[in-house]
Amino acid sequence: MHVYKIMCTFADVMVITFLIGWLLDLIFGDPARLPHPIVWFGKIIAAFEHSLNKGNHRKLKGALTAIGLILFVFVFAWMLRKLLGIFALYIFDGTHEKVYQIPVLLYLFDILAIFYCLAGTTLIREVRAVFLALDRSLDEGRQQVARIVGRDTSELSAQEVRTAALETLAENLSDGVIAPLFWFTILGTPGMLAYKMVNTLDSMIGYKTERYRDFGCWAAHIDDIANYIPARLTALLMIITQKDRFLLWKFVRKYGRNHASPNSGYPEAALAGILDCRFGGPHYYFGQLFDKPYIGTNDRPLTTADMKTAVRINRTAEILMVLLTTCILCLYP
Repeated sequence: MHVYKIMCTFADVMVITFLIGWLLDLIFGDPARLPHPIVWFGKIIAAFEHSLNKGNHRKLKGALTAIGLILFVFVFAWMLRKLLGIFALYIFDGTHEKVYQIPVLLYLFDILAIFYCLAGTTLIREVRAVFLALDRSLDEGRQQVARIVGRDTSELSAQEVRTAALETLAENLSDGVIAPLFWFTILGTPGMLAYKMVNTLDSMIGYKTERYRDFGCWAAHIDDIANYIPARLTALLMIITQKDRFLLWKFVRKYGRNHASPNSGYPEAALAGILDCRFGGPHYYFGQLFDKPYIGTNDRPLTTADMKTAVRINRTAEILMVLLTTCILCLYP
C-alpha cells in the first residue's frame, strides 16, 4: 500500500487557498458574530500598553513590545502551519492499494487567515453606511463615521463627515487590502498575519500624543516601513483604473507628501485627484489639534455619487491586486 501526499504544487495550493479566502471576504466581509484575530491582537496590545506605558524607558518598552508581538505572531503562525501540515485526511482508492494524504487543516488555516486579514468588503459597507446615516441626520453621520476614523467627530460638519469617510476608504484600501496581499505574496499567511499586528499596533498606539509619543514610537515607524511600498502601489492601482493616468500621477507626486504619515497621503491623493476634491486639513485626535496639510485645492461639496465612484475605484484596484498576486503565486516552483 502506498501513501501519496496530495499537495499539488506549492503554487497550485497557494493560488487555490488564496482565491477562496479572498472570495469569502468579498462575499461576507468581517464576521460580526465570530471571534476575530485582530480583536485578539487589540486586547494583547492593550494589556501590554496598560502594564508597560508608565515610568521610565517608555520608548524602549514600546520597542520591545512592538517587535516582540510582531515576531511572536509570525513565528506562531509559521509553527502552527507546520503542525497542521502533519495532520491529514486519508482517502483510500477503490482497491485500497493507494492512500491519498490531504493536509486539510493546513489549507483551512490559510483560507481563514486570508479571510480574516482582508477588510475590503467591510470597509466599503462602513463607508456606505456613513453616507446613508448622514442622509438621515448629521448626528447619525457623526456617530457612524466615528466607527472607522480615529479623529474626534462630535463637531464635524456634513462635508467633513463625508471627507473623513472617503479619506478612510482610500487609506484603508492600502492598509486593509493591498498591504496584506503584498505581504502575503512575499511571506505567506504568517507574513500577512504579522502585518496585521503591525497595523493594529500603529492604529492603537502609533499616535504623537502625550500618552503614546514614546511608547508608540517604534510601532509607528515599523508601520511606516511595512506600508511604504503598498501605499504607493495602492495609488498606482487606483490611477490605472482612470483615463488621465499621467495627470493623476503628477497630482499624486505633488500632494502625496501632504500628510502626517509618509504613506497615507498617496492613496488619499489618488482618490482626491480622481474625484477632483480636497482632503486633509485640521482635525482633533484625543482632544489635541493636528493641522494636516491639504491634499488638493477644490473644496467642493462631496456627494453620494462621489462615494459610489470611490467604491468602484476601490473594488477595481482590489481586483487588479488580486490578479497581480495570483500571477506572482503561479511563478512559485
